[in-house]
Amino acid sequence: MQSYIRVMDAVSRWCGNLASWALLAACLISAGNATLRYAFNIGSNSWLEVQWYLFGMAVFAGAPMLLKLNEHVRVDVVYGGLQPRTKAWIDLLGILFVLLPLSLTVAWLAWPFVAESFAQHEVSPSAGGLIRWPIKLAIPLGFGLVALQGLAELFKRVGYLRGTSNLDLHYERPLQ
Repeated sequence: MQSYIRVMDAVSRWCGNLASWALLAACLISAGNATLRYAFNIGSNSWLEVQWYLFGMAVFAGAPMLLKLNEHVRVDVVYGGLQPRTKAWIDLLGILFVLLPLSLTVAWLAWPFVAESFAQHEVSPSAGGLIRWPIKLAIPLGFGLVALQGLAELFKRVGYLRGTSNLDLHYERPLQ
């Protein structure tokens, strides 16, 4: 279990770095595209599509890292005030009965969507649009990575509940 956790945490860190760079690139392309459009009346649909491809890649690549960091979205009605063992049990059951089945189902169901796009050489209908299958491929890969990190998080909770490992279950409710 510990080897899997180390490998998956490293993969998620790498994906998180990829997501950070993708967001930076999307912002730079967005600023450059806006500058060219408003200053020189030059525009390109391809650059607009590259922006949302990068943003989509950042979302799907960044999700496993957010799960690893315990910064994922949750319904925090009572969770924050609970004891660590209770939090670990809630996390374990949520991962086992919600996160893993949902992530694996979406990843599985998305493959035909990607395969059809690839087989048809689907291209954006916009003038100068890009091929679509690469961004569609991000869906099953992203959900697959979330499932793999979810399994690592499940192992962490099991180890914590058995008393064989430490786990930081600190969660700060976002200020709103």
